Amino acid sequence: MCGIVGYIGYEDVKEIILSGLEKLEYRGYDSAGIALVNEDGVNIFKDKGRIKDLRSIVDENVKSYLGIGHTRWATHGVPNRINSHPHQSCSKRFTLVHNGIIENEVDLRNKYLSDVHFESDTDTETIVQLIQKFVDEGEAVELAIRHTMSEIQGSYALAILDKDDPNTIYAAKNKSPLLAGIGEGFNMIGSDAMAMISRTNMFYELEDKEFIKITKDSIDIYTIYGAKIDKKPFKADIDLSDIEKGIYPHYMLKEIEEQPFVIRKIINQYSNENGYPYIEKEIIDDVKDCDKVYIIACGTSYHAGLVGKQLLEKIANKPTEVIIASEFVYNMPLLSKKPLFLFISQSGETADCRSVLVKIKKMGYKSLTITNVKGSTLSRESDYTLLLHAGPEIAVCSTKAYTAQIAVLSILTTLVNNTISIDIFKELSKIANVMESLCDNVDLYRKLAEDYLLGQRSCFYIGRHIDYFVCLEAALKLKEISYIQTEGFAAGELKHGTIALIEDRTPVIAIITQEAINLNTRSNIKEVKARGANTLVITMKKLSTETDQIVIDDVHEMLSPLVAIISAQYIAYYAALQRGCDIDKPRNLAKSVTVE
Repeated sequence: MCGIVGYIGYEDVKEIILSGLEKLEYRGYDSAGIALVNEDGVNIFKDKGRIKDLRSIVDENVKSYLGIGHTRWATHGVPNRINSHPHQSCSKRFTLVHNGIIENEVDLRNKYLSDVHFESDTDTETIVQLIQKFVDEGEAVELAIRHTMSEIQGSYALAILDKDDPNTIYAAKNKSPLLAGIGEGFNMIGSDAMAMISRTNMFYELEDKEFIKITKDSIDIYTIYGAKIDKKPFKADIDLSDIEKGIYPHYMLKEIEEQPFVIRKIINQYSNENGYPYIEKEIIDDVKDCDKVYIIACGTSYHAGLVGKQLLEKIANKPTEVIIASEFVYNMPLLSKKPLFLFISQSGETADCRSVLVKIKKMGYKSLTITNVKGSTLSRESDYTLLLHAGPEIAVCSTKAYTAQIAVLSILTTLVNNTISIDIFKELSKIANVMESLCDNVDLYRKLAEDYLLGQRSCFYIGRHIDYFVCLEAALKLKEISYIQTEGFAAGELKHGTIALIEDRTPVIAIITQEAINLNTRSNIKEVKARGANTLVITMKKLSTETDQIVIDDVHEMLSPLVAIISAQYIAYYAALQRGCDIDKPRNLAKSVTVE
């Protein structure tokens, strides 16, 4: 869950790498570092903190045309200068940055490196010391890197410099994403196209266990065994304006307010020439043909999957199970006879999901990925892909990806088997309009966040049926950026234990969008209110009372999560803003979870 960027070419590299790292800071931001190569050798600047802190320590007088940089999310060793990347071998010949986790680092140290002094507490240093070890034993540099690749177990994206060869960047990849950027008179390496898009929009995507050698004029790709690979580049469809905040103070606010546009774009992207919903026939046929859909996801995508289960079962009449990816990998349930696996991931790089995908592919099962990133690992390795078309989502706290996932799932389910008659494009168009009206109520959300959440240490969302699933996502939004301990509860379960947590003025936010459970949830509101809770209601116009605080224009009940979540996203944003939290980069979190 770290970010890598490297450059070799004709321009001074400092600003190229620093600005690239700023684009990758969503992947990790507890420390950062840069290595610059010139006639004086390898100049390393690194420390804990953000890229802005790194900028302050980089020597402006160091001129270089070759360098690598890294922004870190700590897995091994606390965030400090010593544990920050880049890391060097004991002789200082090799310099390396790494994204991923080496699972057998202890075994490798005992087997090969017992006489080596380690400077850091990281698993990464094991890699660079191992390369040095193999070179010292007589192996050529390329062979030593490939030998190291064959020894290490786990995930890695590596960028490597050799002080004795100041005209080359070496790189390697397994499980963690890595791209090579193609330029004229320069070339680049990076974890994400966003780090390089200001310089080039043409890229090679590395596959697992591939090794790459980059000069300013060439990019050569090899297998781990040294066989050269001919690979076709791809063009990244990213608009620079999409990855800038523009007039917004935070990416999260920008991305909340992009949601109406995203819904309309999804309608356009999934329309045929006659304006009707369209998804490839092979996908629809395989979903129809399976006896059960298994949705595999994590975090926000898991919450979207819970809504997707309702859509698939109620609209498409298709039995569906939703499983947290990290649980499935090591505790696979008893599967049906003809399952189809549906993976949901904003980045398409979620390591836990990929572990499941690898497992079920070996078992011969079909797979479909819903993702925001074309060409991502899950997309490439699944049988089918449905894209979200949401544009880059930079804030760690996901907003527009969640609603895009539900929107795409709703189109899929109505095409599979329209048991419930829904004009899906008409309903989604209406939802886009309702979203816009909700985005006009920012003063209300700011006031509610102040009245209900300022100074509070805990908060609860309650709901029933599909509203409960929205409560889980709403609670995640609030806890991850405001650090208020927030939980989503099934409202009917309160009296079975969790109502014991209610104290005087405890904020309890109820979501009510389903007519069948309206009175039940309102009864639960009375129960917590009687015990001192400060209650707030988010509901639909047809179900509203005069005391409800947030009233949303009516939409189809099965699609209500698309609008019910908007107010919760805003409330989380303003609660975090009022508490002085880092909204786009909350503590301890990273956007793209590329390690298990």
